[in-house]
Amino acid sequence: MSADRELSPITGWTRGHWTALADRMLDAVRPLTSPGGARIVLPGPTGGLGADVDGLEGFARTFLLAGFRLAGERGHDPANLAERYAGGLASGVDPASPERWPRPDEHAQAKVEAASLALVLDLTRPWLWDLLPERTRDQVVDYLSPVVGDDTYPRCNWLWFRIVAQTFLRSVGGPWRAEDVESDLALHEDFLRVDAWYSDGDERAFDHYNGWAMHLYPVLWSRMRGAREITDRSTVDTARLDRFLLDYANLIGADGSPLVQGRSLTYRFAAAAPLWVGALAEVPSTPPGLLRRAASGIVRHFADRGAPDERGLLTPGWHHAWPGIAQSYSGPSSPYWAAKGMLGLAMPADHPAWRAVEEPLPVETADRLWTAAAPGWLVSGTRADGVVRVVNHGTDHAAEGAHVGDSPLYTRFGYSTATAPPLSERSWTTPADQSAVLLDATGRATHRAGMSLLRTGLVDDGQVALGASRARAHWLADTPPARDHGSGRTGAHTDAALITAVSLLRGPWEVRCVRVDPLPGNPGALDAATALRVGGWPLAARTRPEVSTTPSRLTITDGTTTSTLLTTEPGDTVEALSEHDASPLGPHSATPCATGPITPSRWRAYAIGLSRTPEPPDAPTTSLSSTDLRVTWPDGRTTALDLAEFHPTAP
Repeated sequence: MSADRELSPITGWTRGHWTALADRMLDAVRPLTSPGGARIVLPGPTGGLGADVDGLEGFARTFLLAGFRLAGERGHDPANLAERYAGGLASGVDPASPERWPRPDEHAQAKVEAASLALVLDLTRPWLWDLLPERTRDQVVDYLSPVVGDDTYPRCNWLWFRIVAQTFLRSVGGPWRAEDVESDLALHEDFLRVDAWYSDGDERAFDHYNGWAMHLYPVLWSRMRGAREITDRSTVDTARLDRFLLDYANLIGADGSPLVQGRSLTYRFAAAAPLWVGALAEVPSTPPGLLRRAASGIVRHFADRGAPDERGLLTPGWHHAWPGIAQSYSGPSSPYWAAKGMLGLAMPADHPAWRAVEEPLPVETADRLWTAAAPGWLVSGTRADGVVRVVNHGTDHAAEGAHVGDSPLYTRFGYSTATAPPLSERSWTTPADQSAVLLDATGRATHRAGMSLLRTGLVDDGQVALGASRARAHWLADTPPARDHGSGRTGAHTDAALITAVSLLRGPWEVRCVRVDPLPGNPGALDAATALRVGGWPLAARTRPEVSTTPSRLTITDGTTTSTLLTTEPGDTVEALSEHDASPLGPHSATPCATGPITPSRWRAYAIGLSRTPEPPDAPTTSLSSTDLRVTWPDGRTTALDLAEFHPTAP
């Protein structure tokens, strides 16, 4: 299909590209559908939640995509999607069917999928629900009814699954409880943070669920039949989405890559969902041409790199299949929650989002430097290479003061659109990339989850982003290898010391200052530590990255992207820690690290760079005397900072 350079001068993608991709994906799962149509199971090992759930997920998640296609074509259905999915629905909700689905009161995951069923049945009501036999409609109501009064839903984005299912039940004369919806909406408010960010639960869990769940469902729910009769939140939820999208657009790389951070990354281009729901809600602050350019960029990023694969299937992975990206709840059909990112297809071809001319992403127009207060992030996007980098001082999928392990997906200092955190067993137990850890005599590394966010903001006339955090660094007892949920592991812990980290971020460079202090009341705990190690950006590629070193500098490049680490400490040694099959971006990965002696209560400085250039960019220089830090950036600008503010004894 030829590109459209009039409406889509940046991505070349038209609505026709989107419909062709959707139809290819739906055609590809047809041969994998059970005889009655209720179960769709993708190739691969049975998921952690069992074969019955795998089959239900395959149906419900592709049903989302089929529903978007039907709605966007106003019921025009040459592929007979309505008939195809109506048959599967009838088999799935029939208690006597050999293909019947596990009910929400039989398996928790059915609560998730029930919401997708309800959402699409409401969205496609004239072409599907209204044409179902009365017996099937009654059985759908019976299938969904156990969600009413069920208080076992986890305190996270799942709250919306109960709201959506009950709203649909109410609209068709089924059971529902106003107090359930009221309490769930109150819980949603509990998760609201500054600048319209949401945490996915009570912990500091900031990730893609913020967009593809906590902002997506309120807007879609407000459009369900009868939702505004319950309570009309459409104005406030649209305003919050509008504010969030101002930040979200700045987190997308020029190549279309979303930030590689957080759990459920195998959902891939579900990251486009908040953009499309913004177009649907007609948010005022981000124009439809920018929303579509961002969404098309994200989906094309994956489509051009192997997802879907040559069969038209989505497999667990990022670009290509890579099972290591899966969480404990992931199965072979789970990746099809990516369908959320194709919500734009529910809007007909004459919608303004499809007719507007594409506008460039923020990172394509200028360098961007800003802070996201809720997650404690410093963010730098550079126009020259289109890369967006996050320096993290406030997100760990844990509560402040917790003594759990670091999750590679949440607790690292750095995430970007050009790198991915290694997800090997070693990465879960012994942090290396984007870390500042103490090592014991066996090489075991401390964890920083539970850290305290000290400060974020812009300094030096807004030209530099500053962030600081302090962790009660602790070792964690060995735990058996496992497929993880996404948050850090639990186990017996041993405290080691206080580690304070202060970051100055500008362009492709972070200057990270690290200080180790004995624990108040337990200074001897530090005696078990033998070295301090600071890690930079990990690179992964199909071939082994090239490494070059000097006594104080280490550079790693894969031919297109460069990771650099410099240390100012004469006692440090630099090395590249290599792993095989640890990253979804390639089988060969390497992380630059500097390791040296522990100097209690003294600041140490490191320069950490990431650029999508074959040659490393000019590096900043640092001067550190006691608490007086001076950084001279490559363009000659100098930033001065008194680190005394961040001493553990400072008020």
